[in-house]
Amino acid sequence: MEFLAYQHLIKIFLALFFAILFLQSGLDKIIDWKGNLSWLKGHFSKTFLKNQVPLLLAVVTLTETASGVLSAVGVLEIIFSLKSNLAYYGAVLSALSILMLFFGQRIAKDYAGAATLVPYFLASLVAMFFLS
Repeated sequence: MEFLAYQHLIKIFLALFFAILFLQSGLDKIIDWKGNLSWLKGHFSKTFLKNQVPLLLAVVTLTETASGVLSAVGVLEIIFSLKSNLAYYGAVLSALSILMLFFGQRIAKDYAGAATLVPYFLASLVAMFFLS
């Protein structure tokens, strides 16, 4: 297998990773909106974000779902045209989604939760590099 084929395989795997991650996360928030909203209201009850939780949940849900969709369609773009524009934008939205989640975890003083997001953020940066 030549080097170019390996590059496309890496791009496909990166885009698939974020498609799975964010389609599942976004759809979970849509399907269990009330449960997620209830949990997040408690999570942010002692922060300045407590009154913004429904709006912020909507923004994160939209960003995550868009990231997952762009990444999934990006897989097809890589396979059929060997281009990775959509997957790249999916990775950018992935990084943005993770930054929003990271910000929220830090504000809620859930430092362990924030720390678990760091590998995902680094993976999104790697994806942006390979997909650009």
